[in-house]
Amino acid sequence: MAFPFPFPFPLLFLLFLSIPFSESKLSVDYYTKTCPDFDSIMRETVTSKQINSPTTAAGTLRLFFHDCMVDGCDASVLISTNPFNKAERDADINLSLPGDAFDLVVRAKTALELSCPGIVSCADILAQATRDLITMVGGPFYKIRLGRKDGFESKAELVNGQVPQPNMSVNQLIKVFAAKGFSAQEMVALTGAHTIGFSHCKEFSHRIYNYSNTSPSDPEMYPKYAEALRKTCSNYLKDPGMSAFNDIMTPSKFDNMYYQNLQRGLGLLATDHALSKHPRTKPFVDLYASNQTKFFEDFSHAMEKLSVFGIKTGRKGEVRHKCDAFNTLKA
Repeated sequence: MAFPFPFPFPLLFLLFLSIPFSESKLSVDYYTKTCPDFDSIMRETVTSKQINSPTTAAGTLRLFFHDCMVDGCDASVLISTNPFNKAERDADINLSLPGDAFDLVVRAKTALELSCPGIVSCADILAQATRDLITMVGGPFYKIRLGRKDGFESKAELVNGQVPQPNMSVNQLIKVFAAKGFSAQEMVALTGAHTIGFSHCKEFSHRIYNYSNTSPSDPEMYPKYAEALRKTCSNYLKDPGMSAFNDIMTPSKFDNMYYQNLQRGLGLLATDHALSKHPRTKPFVDLYASNQTKFFEDFSHAMEKLSVFGIKTGRKGEVRHKCDAFNTLKA
């Protein structure tokens, strides 16, 4: 029997229904007609910022992740606290989010408002900038579907338990990601973002100082690495900004060296090291350590999935005039 469509119409209808309605409104060419210079403005802004501040890529990736993990990718982490509301960015775990990442979004928004006022959302700016920066420092290219709206809510109390903490067990980490629909393998792939960037000394100090009665540092950590970290962080109690690269070998290049480091006892955070030992995550650490192509493929897939998590479209969101404030004051 021949059908007037490539597939039976009922099947096509069911396939359409299987796509969340909010996601179906997104497209890679969303701004082609309404803001034709969107891509070029984003590239110019991202390139300029990264050249002048090389830590921007890692900072923006972290900012994007922290935004998406709390009620979806809706730019809620960009909102500033006001007298009526303590916003997400002032939650304890977000206080160390880097200023360069916020600055990049502000610069891009300013340029886009001059070119096409009131059209491009802050959520789309953050998603696109993250992808462009990952590619710029050697990582994979993946498609970003556009058309997100900016959220109407940003509350610090909603952050707790939604973002991975450096003191969590692997089982706790798996639970955090599973609650948002991510598998253990997708979690390990996303954690590969630690191939760039840095962590503050306070986040791993327990591994290098007074670890136990028999060892000053975690015996699972390569001894000379632990010794170097103790010197790097020697004054961290007085200077909380002191930090170390997550990937000591290629800190500015997006590659699979992070996973190779874990196998050698060169993991910085306790959670990083634990991934290389836990039976549910070790196979994926070993896989990505030996196969960068597979890591890039899985990371790209996981980032595409993350980028549409909990998005707002239509009347469920807005296009903010300024990324750090709602268009109408919200309590």
